[in-house]
Amino acid sequence: MRLASIALLAACAAAPALAYDDVPGEIAGRASVIDGDTIEIRGIRIRIGGIDAPESDQTCGRGDRSVYLCGNASAAYLDRLLAGQTVVCRGHDRSYDRVVAACSVGGTDVGAAQVAAGWALDYARYSRGRYAPAEADAQAARVGIWQGDFVPPEEWRRARRSSRGSR
Repeated sequence: MRLASIALLAACAAAPALAYDDVPGEIAGRASVIDGDTIEIRGIRIRIGGIDAPESDQTCGRGDRSVYLCGNASAAYLDRLLAGQTVVCRGHDRSYDRVVAACSVGGTDVGAAQVAAGWALDYARYSRGRYAPAEADAQAARVGIWQGDFVPPEEWRRARRSSRGSR
């Protein structure tokens, strides 16, 4: 009995590790947009690698000092970009229960398009600066979140976690 319990415990402990080792090489299909840098294809959550978009409930300022839900605007832009087309993602990692992948639609790099439109930032720590030129162009053109004031998504998440922890 004791040996069976140990074997069962070992199998259960190994199960999550097995699930996370199966990063698919390629996932293709129509995507549902979760937020500005996360999509879902055939039930698989995919984080678009190398970019960081505002969170769904994040607000940003416009040049006229009004405030808007920039996270929703980022997701809406991504939804229009994908527009029921086949999205091809090549997975290379797993993070927070999602595959991290480079995705394209009709030959267009989805991450580059989000950054160029100003609805995501180059996440240099992960992209190695791949999208930095597109980000500089978006900033110069004052498009997307660059049209006004905003807190970078990573800082916004950190502040939100900090404020939740102090309650």
